[in-house]
Amino acid sequence: MGGGGQQTEPAEPGSGKAEGVYTWEEVQMHSSRNDQWLVVNRKVYNISQWAKRHPGGFRVISHYAGEDATEAFTAFHPDLKFVQKFLKPLLVGELAATEPSQDRKKNALAWLMVMYWGTSWTMTLLCAGMLATSQAQAGWLQHDFGHLSVFKKSKWNHLVHKFVIGHLKGASANWWNHRHFQHHAKPNIFKKDPDVNMLDVFVLGNTQPVEYGIKKIKHMPYNHQHKYFFLVGPPLLIPIYFHMQIMNTMITRRDWVDFAWSMSYYFRYFYCYTPLYGFLGSLALMTFVRFLESHWFVWVTQMNHIPMEIEYEKNQDWLTMQLQATCNIEQSMFNDWFSGHLNFQIEHHLFPMMPRHNYHLVADRARALCEKHGVPYETKSLWRGMADVVSSLKTSGDLWLDAYLHK
Repeated sequence: MGGGGQQTEPAEPGSGKAEGVYTWEEVQMHSSRNDQWLVVNRKVYNISQWAKRHPGGFRVISHYAGEDATEAFTAFHPDLKFVQKFLKPLLVGELAATEPSQDRKKNALAWLMVMYWGTSWTMTLLCAGMLATSQAQAGWLQHDFGHLSVFKKSKWNHLVHKFVIGHLKGASANWWNHRHFQHHAKPNIFKKDPDVNMLDVFVLGNTQPVEYGIKKIKHMPYNHQHKYFFLVGPPLLIPIYFHMQIMNTMITRRDWVDFAWSMSYYFRYFYCYTPLYGFLGSLALMTFVRFLESHWFVWVTQMNHIPMEIEYEKNQDWLTMQLQATCNIEQSMFNDWFSGHLNFQIEHHLFPMMPRHNYHLVADRARALCEKHGVPYETKSLWRGMADVVSSLKTSGDLWLDAYLHK
């Protein structure tokens, strides 16, 4: 998410709307890769021409004018020097000393272990654990580049983003950008945030379960979703659903650049591990690694959002919308490392371009702002956050059952 935009297309004569301003529905009609948008004061601006000069670099800010809390945050966000100094990108030297080097070491050590000490079950499990840790941490790293928070120039962030998510993880930068930018623009909003599109496997929040129950929709036994979540959620999201969606997206959209980056990951992986395990054994190891990584990813990402409010569009002010959909997890050395500092999810949603190691430095100010204007600012323990994912699914399932049985 980059910085700024401009109006580029004139309004039709007699349309009654400002020049270059579009509704959300019109945005959906122009969702090709050549169309990019900026949302300001409940209005949407097409910035395709600007985007051509700054590929991928736009920010959805959606500040609604005229409301005290939003006006306070508008002043707090870009103008306050206290915050501005923490929005500066990471130095390359700092970056080289942190995640990338650690990920390379974990990958190399995992391979060296099984090469020198054999492919026994013990060594294989250790190897899988190290590879899963490397993949999870590489996931937080690509997130940094995707948010343009590492280099000062957007083009370097985009280039390294493709390398990290493509060559190190076998995924697609454009696929991730398309999903993640929508999530930040409209978190936990049905039909606008792809992260709450559960493909009828789960029902979420308080409204959707009742809606499904009244309409007698029963694709799954939703009153048991808090149980089968453990079977189809954490285990299958990355190795099955994301893998299939990423490949389908790259091929159907003919995104051959991302496809080439992704294939370089598979070539490197099978080149290293096929001599040790054979092709099928290497494939089984990769699947197991993604199975482990998927558990890690699902719990970290869902405990910040799933227990929070999930609703249809309410046209709320931007600050309230972000805070009602987001919560924090308490800070500790383990929590920071385990979640890639995304335990500060509120600060991340308020300042999406801020380097992650600075979140804790603005957290107190963000909390004080929310308390001043009566906007909930919720922080939980790690275990409470995980437990709330399950309890929220149970609550939604019970709501569905009550509505479904009601005649």
